[in-house]
Amino acid sequence: MLIILLVVLVILLVFSRGYRAARRVSVPPSPPVMKDNVVNEDHTEKPVTTMQDSDIDHIANISKDALLGHVNPSGDDDFVLIDAAYANRSGMYLRREAYEAFLAMREAALVDGIVLTVLSATRDFQHQKRIWENKWHGRQILHGNILATDIQDPAERALEILRFSAMPGTSRHHWGTDVDLNSLNNSYFESGQGLKVYEWLDANAAGFGFCQPYTHHGQQREGGYEEERWHWSYKPIASIYMKAYKAKVTYDDIRDFAGWETAAPLEVIERFVLDVNKDCH
Repeated sequence: MLIILLVVLVILLVFSRGYRAARRVSVPPSPPVMKDNVVNEDHTEKPVTTMQDSDIDHIANISKDALLGHVNPSGDDDFVLIDAAYANRSGMYLRREAYEAFLAMREAALVDGIVLTVLSATRDFQHQKRIWENKWHGRQILHGNILATDIQDPAERALEILRFSAMPGTSRHHWGTDVDLNSLNNSYFESGQGLKVYEWLDANAAGFGFCQPYTHHGQQREGGYEEERWHWSYKPIASIYMKAYKAKVTYDDIRDFAGWETAAPLEVIERFVLDVNKDCH
């Protein structure tokens, strides 16, 4: 009897193990884990390059005329008239958002005893053409008390003017985003009240969206215009306009002023329009 019971137990034990093994075999494998990363054939992760939809939309909506300064700020709802109390003359305009940011910055500066005064703001193509051609034709003395007409080679003449003045169609002032403040001489900002103004702007302007596009030549930018401590740009709009300029404007568009034929040989788009302080990109 004992032997029979042992045989039955052995049979039951073998059957139970076989049943559990069969169950393990019948369980389907777990599905593979799906990863969101895009992987190259060599199993390295691909860099993902994206552009914000808002940037794409803004660039698409910016006309070439707006980039080149063929605008009329007084008849455009996107521009507002600068209060003469904040400027050295009446009749200047800025884009609405840039002006509101300037007013906030000016108010904060006043608390610290700093007065910010607008000397120049939006300049259309014709305005910039007058500035350029006055210098080109020797009607205005250049930096260093020289006349451009003393320079016979057109490219060299243009380069001398380009130290501080943009060719028509290439100025950031066309965009309604940039202002010149307090003085048009770097020496003013090197001592006294001018130095206090520049130190305040250098420390605080970024908090209101402004950057200095033309810093000294060095790590922040390789060339282009000379340093302009008075020139401040409203980055949230100007950075989009600079991208649009790079995408849409060609040398065929830069013309209709004295010396325009030097623009392409001098690569003014790459060397002047786009070569700005990295903080303004």
